[in-house]
Amino acid sequence: MDREELAAFLRSRRERISPAEVGLPRGPRRRTPGLRREEVAQLAFISTEYYTRLEQARGPRPSREVLGGLTRALRLSDAERSHLHHLAGAPPGPPPGPEREVRQSLLDLLRRLPQAAAFVTSATFEVLAWNDLAAALMEDFSALPPRERNLVRRAFLGPRPRGSGPYAGSGPYAGDRLYGVSDVDTFARLSAQRLRAAATRYPDSPEVTGLVSELLAGSEEFRRLWESHDVSAAPTLCKTFQHPVVGPVTVNCDALDIADRDQQVVIYTATPGSRSEEALRLLSVIGTQRMDPQQADFPA
Repeated sequence: MDREELAAFLRSRRERISPAEVGLPRGPRRRTPGLRREEVAQLAFISTEYYTRLEQARGPRPSREVLGGLTRALRLSDAERSHLHHLAGAPPGPPPGPEREVRQSLLDLLRRLPQAAAFVTSATFEVLAWNDLAAALMEDFSALPPRERNLVRRAFLGPRPRGSGPYAGSGPYAGDRLYGVSDVDTFARLSAQRLRAAATRYPDSPEVTGLVSELLAGSEEFRRLWESHDVSAAPTLCKTFQHPVVGPVTVNCDALDIADRDQQVVIYTATPGSRSEEALRLLSVIGTQRMDPQQADFPA
C-alpha cells in the first residue's frame, strides 16, 4: 500500500468533482474545490473520520468494499479504478461483465458514416449501436430486444422461429442464419474464439457464462469449436451479403477495437464505383421498410 500516493490520488479525484455532478447543492459558503471530505464519505458509505485518515496518509489498508464505494463516489473510470486498487495494495479483480454503454463520440461517428454500414458490438457480440445503413443491410435492431441482437447467438442457433414470439420472423432475413453472409462459417469460428477469450476476462459474468452454456447446449458446432480452446483467428477483410431486395452486396470489413470498453466498431464499405456501392446507396434510400424484392428497380 502506497499511502502517500493514495492520499494524493484521492484528493485530486475529489477536487475535480462538482457538487452538482453528484446531486448536491453547492451552497453559499463552499470554498474548497470539488467535494468536501464528508460528502465523499457519505457517498462511499464510510465514516468521515476514516476517509480523512486515508487522505492524510494515515489510514489502514482499505477493503475491496471500501474501494468499491470510493470508485462509485469519485466516479472513477476503469483505468482510475485499477490505479486506486493498486495504490491500496489490492489489485482489482476482473470486471463484473462486458461494458454495454457506448460513448457518445462513437454514436456520433456512426451517424457521420452515411455511406458505410457501421455498428458497435460488445465483447459477447451483442449489437449495441448501429447506423441506418447497417439496419437496412442487416436488420432493424431497434425492433428487437437486446437478447435477439446477439450475432454469435444468431450464428450458431439461428433466429427465433416464426411464431415463437412478437419479434420472431421479422426483417428481410427472417429464418436466415446470419443475414445471408458468405463467410458465416468463418464468422462462427472467429466468434467462438473471441467468446472464449471474453469468458476468461469475465469469469463471474452471468451474461457471458449464460451465453456460453446456451450455445454449448444448443449447438454441436459451437461445442466442437469451444473444445478446441483456440483464442485467435485471422480477421475477415471482405464478405458478401445476399440481400433479398438489392441482391448480393460485397463489402470490405474493418473492425476497430475500443480497448477501454472492450467493444468493437465494425464498418462495412463497398469499393467505389462497384455494383455493391450502388446497392448500398439504394439501401440508404429504402431503409428498413418492408419491400417486395420484385419491386426494387435495380440494374442486373
